[in-house]
Amino acid sequence: MPLPAKKLTGQTAPARADRPFRGIALILASTVFLGSSDVTSKYLSATLPSIEITWIRFVVFTLVMVPGMLPGSPLFALRTALPGLQLMRGAAMLGSSLFFISGLRYLPIAEASATSFVSPLLVTALSIVVLREGVGMRRWLATAVGLIGVLIILRPGSSAFHVAAFFPLVSAACWASLLIMTRIMSGREVVMTTMTYSAIIGLAILCVLVPFVWVAPTWHDIFFGIIVGVASTAGQWIVVLAFRYADASVLAPFSYTQLLWVSILGFLVFGEVPDIWTVVGAVFVVASGLYTAHRERLRRSQLMMLEAEPSPNA
Repeated sequence: MPLPAKKLTGQTAPARADRPFRGIALILASTVFLGSSDVTSKYLSATLPSIEITWIRFVVFTLVMVPGMLPGSPLFALRTALPGLQLMRGAAMLGSSLFFISGLRYLPIAEASATSFVSPLLVTALSIVVLREGVGMRRWLATAVGLIGVLIILRPGSSAFHVAAFFPLVSAACWASLLIMTRIMSGREVVMTTMTYSAIIGLAILCVLVPFVWVAPTWHDIFFGIIVGVASTAGQWIVVLAFRYADASVLAPFSYTQLLWVSILGFLVFGEVPDIWTVVGAVFVVASGLYTAHRERLRRSQLMMLEAEPSPNA
């Protein structure tokens, strides 16, 4: 008689489930954590270099993910079928965090956050190159409107322009790349694996950089650094989970609630009130992002209808 086949002991990624309301709830929760992490990072930027703040953030991130690194642990998650994508996603997460925190040192948090929300528009462009998706004229026009909004916020050539305004833009490009890679890996890699690799890769790079800018942190700095690490780790984890239950086009509109949280916290903590140009530019960026998400939903609905139509030759 044939021997029974051995069961695979490695973790397998849960199949994607179409539960949009759960995905929306998760993305709303993630904005609270990510917004709190951003505000705390800006608070720390008054006393610590950006690289060191990011290093503390990734130290906490890595400590949280230790169970995924232990071979004897049931949560061991270093087995991956996509090591190259995991490496690039980890580097993209680090770039997004580092450049955004660098910009927070010089910019009002509402302005930096509004600028960084150009990432959904960059996802549109990357979808063409990476995912080979077709993008119609309407979505390109929406992207152009969003970029106009960014220009309104930054006002290049005016006295209000600061060169640090480019940092949130680079951060947005890194985040858009991260979203595309998360989309590719969703349903193929477990959340624990994705998060563990992001922690290891980010910390390894930062450990090389941080000695060059090291400032001895106080216990006060360490305490708030831990808050940054815990909040950002929770937010990132929830984002990955949200993509399991809904498409990016469904989740994108609700991610903009983060602008509300950072504006409120920015006012309460730093006394910052967004100027009229930041508000107007943010309206352009958000409106273009919402329209892009709307067009994406329509496109997916049409594709589903075509797939559901019976063949005339059946």
